Order: sequence, then C-alpha cells, then structure tokens
Amino acid sequence: MEFVLLGIIALLAGMLGALAGLGGGVVLVPATIFFGLSLGWIPDLTPQKIVGLSVIMMVFTGLSSTLSYMKIKTVDYRSGIIFFCGSIPGTLLGAWLNKGLDLPSFNLYFGILMVFLSGLLIVKDKLKPVEWFVHHGKTKTFTDKTGKTYVYGYPIWFALVLTFGVGFASGLFGIGGGSIIVPAMILLFLFPPHVAVGTSMFLVFLSALVNSAAHISLGNVPWLYTLPVIPMAYLGAKLGASLNKKTNSDTLVIILRIILLLIGIRSIVESLIS
Repeated sequence: MEFVLLGIIALLAGMLGALAGLGGGVVLVPATIFFGLSLGWIPDLTPQKIVGLSVIMMVFTGLSSTLSYMKIKTVDYRSGIIFFCGSIPGTLLGAWLNKGLDLPSFNLYFGILMVFLSGLLIVKDKLKPVEWFVHHGKTKTFTDKTGKTYVYGYPIWFALVLTFGVGFASGLFGIGGGSIIVPAMILLFLFPPHVAVGTSMFLVFLSALVNSAAHISLGNVPWLYTLPVIPMAYLGAKLGASLNKKTNSDTLVIILRIILLLIGIRSIVESLIS
C-alpha cells in the first residue's frame, strides 16, 4: 500500500514539477505529509525523512527533465551554474536547520511558504517585468519557435543573493526552488518562459545533488521508500517535459496555484491546532 501510494504521488510530482519548472517537491512533500502522517498511512515517516525522500526524488526529476530540455536547447547553462553557486550555502544551511523542526513547526513554516508561492504564481501574470536588472547586468538574446526575440540578463551579485534564499528554502523544506526562481527569472531578469523552465530544472538537478548529500549525511533518507519514488518520478518528469513542449500549460498551472494555496492554509491551520 505504501509503495503504491508513494509511486502515484511521485508520478504526479514529477509531471507537474517538470511541466512548470518547479522540481516536484512542492507536490511530494505536502501530499506525503497528508497521506503518510496526518492520515497515518505511512506512520514510520517523519518530516525530516519526507524532506530527504523529496530531495532524492529531485535528483532524478531534475536529470530527466534537464535531458529533455537540453534536446530543444532551452537550458541556459551559464545562468544555471551561477544560480547553483549562490544556492549551495543556502541549501546546506536549510538542511542543517531542518533537523530541529517538529511536525507542528514544519507545518506552520511550510504552510506560510506555500501560501506565499501560491500568491506569487497568482499575481505573476499581472505584474510588469522589472527591466532595471537587465540593464544593469550582462544580457543575452533568445529567439523562440515563433520568431520572437527576447533580451534578458541580470547582475551576478543579485542572482547570488536571490539563489541563496532559494537554496535555503530547498534545503529546509525539500522543495526544488523552481517555484521561486522561475517567476523571478521571468519577472526580474526577463527570461523567455521556456528558457526559465529549462534552466530552473537544470538548477534543481544541481542543487538536489548537494541537498541530497546533506540529508544523507544527516540520516534523513528512508532508502526503502525511494524504490517506488525514483522510477515513477523520473517517468513523470519525462511526461511533464513532453507536455511543456507540446501543450499550453496554463490550465495545469492554475490548478497548481489552487492546490498550493489549499495546502498552505491547511498546513497552517493544522500547526495551530496541534
């Protein structure tokens, strides 16, 4: 029962994560906490083990989707490496602080983050891009399949500061960080949407390597439960990357916004009740 449940969650997490460049942790972590801990279907898990399971999953979802996006040349490798360098210390700090969180505290902080991310995804289409960062950084150009040309860029110092925060959230909660970095790349750095998603998944893969090493060293990875999660998440990421190339993902992103908001509110309420 546990293996089937985790396999289904991992499939959906990998698919939605790759589709929108989110990494999948924002789906796997709350879903596993709800079914595994709140409903008691997998009682031997803890918040720390769920985070450890999530970061192991993201190594494979990040790799799967990155390979797909590399084929269609929507990965900005230079930007991905710069963002990765900024995220490393934040990831390690977040992973270290994670060990001190009990379930009510985890639910509270995770719920606040989910509500914030949901709000960010809801309003990002209404916000006007900030061109200041592009004008004060090195610029690049990209032409999509329709012939539209994008000019984007960023100051390296600001990218490092931003991705430190992204890495911290990733290490603390086991999320990929794409739910933060993708809107930032589009709104602040004027990245083409497809390049933002492809580069985000490259960053998710690199960050997950560091994140997983940190959580392995802390003993947070339930290795038995990685058996259904890894292959199903890898398959889901392949499906999500394929959908990203072929279809308009607006409907699924809208659904994801609603899910994140409901998850966040529920996590906050449960933490206050506890």
